[in-house]
Amino acid sequence: MSSSTVDGVAGWAISIMEALGAPGAGIAIALENLFPPLPSEVILPLAGFTASKGNMTLFDAVLWTTLGSVIGALVLYGVGALLGRERVILIASKLPLINISDIEKTEAWFARHGKKTVFFGRMIPIFRSLISIPAGVERMPISIFTILTLAGSLIWNTAFIMAGYALGENYHLIEQYMGIVSKAVLGIVLLAIVIFIWVRLMDRRKGKHHAR
Repeated sequence: MSSSTVDGVAGWAISIMEALGAPGAGIAIALENLFPPLPSEVILPLAGFTASKGNMTLFDAVLWTTLGSVIGALVLYGVGALLGRERVILIASKLPLINISDIEKTEAWFARHGKKTVFFGRMIPIFRSLISIPAGVERMPISIFTILTLAGSLIWNTAFIMAGYALGENYHLIEQYMGIVSKAVLGIVLLAIVIFIWVRLMDRRKGKHHAR
């Protein structure tokens, strides 16, 4: 299986790994952290599959993808720390369908469960990226943030890489179902966005109704 026979995110990830090896897998995962719509659930098994074909070692696949996860998270942490609470709220207030109360609730939840949020958040798609921003805003000690991010990412990455590695000899199964997985992940993301928009619009309509 090569990038010429697979399209979409999977083909893009394979092309990077074919060109750069394990560091390419790390770059792909770093970008996944910065741009959550890129699914690590697709990229990581492909890294394991590539390792099973001898293009990189299993250790290198885990090492570089985990390094990519940490680097991506630190970039978003830096964004939160650089902007600060007031600027983040200012930017959020200008975004459609975002309420300041959402930011305040996130801050309160992070204040109560900061460490647990960073660790377990690394294993939740999309949330794994976004949690780095409030961590930066709240100036969570960067050493603790890095350790928790490293630990959570190592577990998540290893699990998916090992799954891809195990399927290496049956690569035709990955080739057969990868397109379905990619579409399923994209569908779930789009559905979540639609539900969020619908709920937000309903809340605003209720607010206008009560204001009359």
